[in-house]
Amino acid sequence: MNQTESPFGYRTTAQEVVATIDLTDRCALVTGGYSGVGLETVKALAHAGAEVIIAGRNLEAAMQAAETINEALTKPLVSAYSLDLADLNSVNSFAGHCADLHPKVDMLIANAAVMACPFGHTKDGFEQQFGTNHLGHFALIEGLLPALRKAQGARIVCLSSTGHFRSPVMFDDIQFENRDYDPWAGYGQSKTANSLTAVGLQAELADDGIEAFAVHPGGIMTNLQRHMSTEEIVQRGWVDEAGNINERFKTTEQGASTTVWAATAPELAGRGGRYLEDCGEAVVRAEPAADFTGVMQYAVDPANAEQLLSVSRSLLA
Repeated sequence: MNQTESPFGYRTTAQEVVATIDLTDRCALVTGGYSGVGLETVKALAHAGAEVIIAGRNLEAAMQAAETINEALTKPLVSAYSLDLADLNSVNSFAGHCADLHPKVDMLIANAAVMACPFGHTKDGFEQQFGTNHLGHFALIEGLLPALRKAQGARIVCLSSTGHFRSPVMFDDIQFENRDYDPWAGYGQSKTANSLTAVGLQAELADDGIEAFAVHPGGIMTNLQRHMSTEEIVQRGWVDEAGNINERFKTTEQGASTTVWAATAPELAGRGGRYLEDCGEAVVRAEPAADFTGVMQYAVDPANAEQLLSVSRSLLA
């Protein structure tokens, strides 16, 4: 596989990715776009001229983020709507409302996530992380397919993580009904599912001109770590005992760069289905690397992707 040439890298910011790109008359949807990497994604896309929809559970925070970003623009381009990915009624309601107001969606960025949370279920009875990170986004994508098709060249960006190294999708027990729950295994399974979603959707939608990518944004300290104790974060070496963040970590502006690159880069045309990191294509690995770079083969396997989409549609039926 020939690697895509990119002028960007590990420390590139999202604003740098779109510095020479004009997104006027393009429409983007970013879930969880009011904080962390999602917020920086929205800023970069809007400053490049795109109309951007922030969709998230905290509507007040989303509206405040939209207002702040719009104040820095020559005209308001950012809007905010309520979306709870852990509630399929909310997902379906939002998808219908969004399609009415925005019949064309050029970029759908599945950014929102929960990580390593205690065992629980979504409103519809799915394990919390798989149900929120994967099924909620998958239902949203399915609901917005007409708007994506109308864009004639839309891109879907599914945020994965090095967390996918922790677990493939356990098709024989996705919901942890017959095995002990481990919060990191649950997160890993959901992030593998995010990667496989891009692979599966690429296979199904390429003929419609839609391309899908999986993205690892990098290590970034955001509210994604809210379910972790300070002791655990220090033990993992993410911060030291004085609270200083590990120098290997990216800023949120840097963390949003690969997402924005996946959504906008002309050099990625025809390269859908890839797993991207550091504004480049990741190496596919049969065994985990010591530095956790690359992507596990099971997370980009076409057969796994096909099975995941089939299982997901059955669960959502």
